[in-house]
Amino acid sequence: MSLEDTRKRREAPLHTPSNLGSNATTDISAALSVLLADVFALYVKTKNFHWHISGPHFRDYHLLLDEQAAQIFAMTDDIAERARKIGGTTIRSIGHIARVKHIKDNDADFVAPDGMLAELKEDNLALSQRLRQTRNICDEHGDAASASLIENWIDEAERRTWFLFEVTRRA
Repeated sequence: MSLEDTRKRREAPLHTPSNLGSNATTDISAALSVLLADVFALYVKTKNFHWHISGPHFRDYHLLLDEQAAQIFAMTDDIAERARKIGGTTIRSIGHIARVKHIKDNDADFVAPDGMLAELKEDNLALSQRLRQTRNICDEHGDAASASLIENWIDEAERRTWFLFEVTRRA
């Protein structure tokens, strides 16, 4: 390989071959990027609350949020790599995440434990809706592999929502 060929390869745009078609690649990778931004935002918020939770149920809530954060973080690489596998790109920075995410930050100095759990319940519920919307885009373009991954993440988000709902119920 010549020096010129090496230079051209290094400067070539990222393009992974895919038979989904350019519209599918564009639509699905854009939806996956927004999904990834929301997942990162939910991960950081869950860890924030994990670190700052207090009160009589500290240990239970601390462990619950740590478990949930780990599950949420586990999604990130799969989402990003799926976008790359189909020929797209994905988020590139914290600024990019901030521009496209839907999950709102919580920078309050203090949030009561019930408030934390209720907010995370709503965020997980919203994430499950975003997952369904992304799955629909995958279905429209015949991307069964992305849809299959997303189905598992919907189930996980619903489980997190359920647990957060149950721990905040008043008997």
